[in-house]
Amino acid sequence: MKISKVEVFQVDAGWRPWTFVKIKTNNGLHGWSECSDSFGSHIGVKAVVEDLSKLIIGEDPRNIEYVFWKLYSSTRQSTGGIIQKAIAGIENALLDIKAKFLEVPVYELLGGKVRDKLQVYWSHFITTRARSAEFLNVNPIRTIEDLKPLADEVKEKGFTVVKTNILIFEDSGAKIYMPGFWKSEGGPELNIDSALLRKIEFYITNLKQTLGEKVEIILDTNFNFKTEGYVQIAKTLEKFNLKWLEMDSYDPKSLAHIRSRTKTPICSGETLYGARGFKPYFENYSMDIASVDLLWNGLWQSKKISDMAEVYEMNIAPHNHYSHLGGIMSAHFAASIPNFKILEVDIDDVSWKDKLVTKKPKIENGYMEIPDGSGWGVEIDESVLESHPWPKTD
Repeated sequence: MKISKVEVFQVDAGWRPWTFVKIKTNNGLHGWSECSDSFGSHIGVKAVVEDLSKLIIGEDPRNIEYVFWKLYSSTRQSTGGIIQKAIAGIENALLDIKAKFLEVPVYELLGGKVRDKLQVYWSHFITTRARSAEFLNVNPIRTIEDLKPLADEVKEKGFTVVKTNILIFEDSGAKIYMPGFWKSEGGPELNIDSALLRKIEFYITNLKQTLGEKVEIILDTNFNFKTEGYVQIAKTLEKFNLKWLEMDSYDPKSLAHIRSRTKTPICSGETLYGARGFKPYFENYSMDIASVDLLWNGLWQSKKISDMAEVYEMNIAPHNHYSHLGGIMSAHFAASIPNFKILEVDIDDVSWKDKLVTKKPKIENGYMEIPDGSGWGVEIDESVLESHPWPKTD
């Protein structure tokens, strides 16, 4: 069996594109993966996958470790970032092929599943409705009173954990505070002052009161502050007993310093790549929970990261804010590792998200069932891809 063709599809998913890789073989088998970027170069990811595909045409798709090291070695001078996301897109599609060839689920390639269902949390809770309501056909979040109906939805759907970003309420309405990605004022210096700190405290106070004690809150602060700002936020929010405070830092000792200054658990790592990238964070005990993105690292490489985390007595909360294919891929990873914490899922999304896959994930009362079937257990409906081209053609 040989790799015969690599295709990349990008679709318009409202406020961002999704990127999918399809690898075909000469015996009729094919594999799918997703390697969607967040705020970076979407065209760049597509171009790198297409560029790297020239190196793997004619290779046996079952030799996944061999293909990975061929691609890694060929790009060794530019490791991480878009290069790694592209390699992961190829690696994960090959895993789909190999599992289909063996007629087993992908999680069997990692030693089998440890559990039959996964606890999940509602990610970008309130965030998506505050910034992208027009794509959801729902009323936007404008005032603090708008939180109540959404909190009722959480209870109706059975979620006990939600994750939100920083929402600032002003006379002009509500807005997401995200200077780390140049999405609001405050960048690039990323400073914090007492006024901003009070606004963050006001939001979490009201969110906690609205959700009640049975629902845990995660606050994701991303790259929006420097070390001293994260420390101030962590100390201010300790009284709310957050499930964790999430943040990103490219300095493991700075992150370890923040962790040492608060009793609130710290989660980080979603933007790190490979075991080498995580190694200094584990050695410095920089976080309590590691967020690993298998769409950007590759499932095979993510398993190596999770094994290393287990050595440091650390659990994994997979980073997952993608289409249903990305969620199902993440579920295979979460099913196969012993040190699983909880899985991220996006509930608010474009209306056609369910149509993209032949079988959507089953989530009930805050838990997702492990997918069955060979490979990922689902296929992509290419007619849906064609119906939502990106960049837009009109």
